[in-house]
Amino acid sequence: MAGAVRQPIDVASLERFVASNVPEIQVPLEVKQFGYGQSNPTYQLIDKTGKKFVLRKKPPGQLLSKTAHKVDREYRIIHALENTDVPVPKAYCLCEDDSVIGTAFYIMEFLDGRIFEDPAIPGVTPEERKEMWHDAIRALAKFHRVSPKSVGLESYGKPSGFYTRQLATFATISEAQAQAIDVETKVPVGKIPHYDDMVAFFSNPKTQPKDRSSFVHGDYKIDNVVFHKTEPRIIGILDWEMSTVGHPLSDLANLITPFTTASSQKAIEIGRGSPKFQPGKTPGLPTKQECINWYTEVAGWNPASEITWGDAFGIYRGSIIMQGIAARYALRQASSAQASEYGKQMKPFAEVAWSLVEEAKGQASKSKL
Repeated sequence: MAGAVRQPIDVASLERFVASNVPEIQVPLEVKQFGYGQSNPTYQLIDKTGKKFVLRKKPPGQLLSKTAHKVDREYRIIHALENTDVPVPKAYCLCEDDSVIGTAFYIMEFLDGRIFEDPAIPGVTPEERKEMWHDAIRALAKFHRVSPKSVGLESYGKPSGFYTRQLATFATISEAQAQAIDVETKVPVGKIPHYDDMVAFFSNPKTQPKDRSSFVHGDYKIDNVVFHKTEPRIIGILDWEMSTVGHPLSDLANLITPFTTASSQKAIEIGRGSPKFQPGKTPGLPTKQECINWYTEVAGWNPASEITWGDAFGIYRGSIIMQGIAARYALRQASSAQASEYGKQMKPFAEVAWSLVEEAKGQASKSKL
């Protein structure tokens, strides 16, 4: 997975830093770059003894977002979790001195395992597939049980109001995106369908989930975990740049999204859902309810009554992200065919979110009876 370096770094300067600060790594270094790591360039380091390590750095140049590319946050949380039962790679050092290789970076352990881009986890036995999903759920629940204060990260994020803050952030973003006008057709991107009604529902304190607080990963899904080379267990969780303190429901809903979208014909029609996740279609895949049960066993709270709300918010959030891609395409700042396709998918995907909102409304009404 690691190959030619696309974004060169000053290897000699890096070697000087490593020699002085990281005794576990012996210079000289061979440097390769991974194909993944679009947000933060990611490199493989091979030291004098042949041992492999991973370097993650901020991208070069002026950054568009002040909140993205937080490699320092990635390092802090990975390092903090090292002595817990949450599977993470060992973090060796953080360097915030831009003069070393141009931007801040950290170095962590290289995990020699398996990463699956397809959450249906192809190429394994049904028994392994089920246990791999079970361990993904179990690892997430273990992570949510870690108290930020217990690992010295009590200031890592605000302990309440997670979804309220998310709504405020997405409102600002979505308003700007909706006003983007296509340079050729002169048609604005526009709001996602049912936007105002969905925001009104998500903002209603009477229907919101109970306010819980835990660490959240921010993008926890099957392709962000590393499985053991031969065993059906996770040896490390990756891609922590969106981690914070928030509501654990958000991570769980994100992980089980393939089960949620598989039950929507509209999501399947636009390529945002896979029939492989329908009950019984893929041997070994658990059901959505099994995932919730597994989570409950370890996390110590049962999200069953709130999961539809969490699913709806997750798909709503996904629609806003698609709207952003559509806006960049409208301005021809993202010119790929894929970007154009996201624009076409934005409105029907929002309809999937709206159907979940209506389902959550029905559940809320029943609970009052």
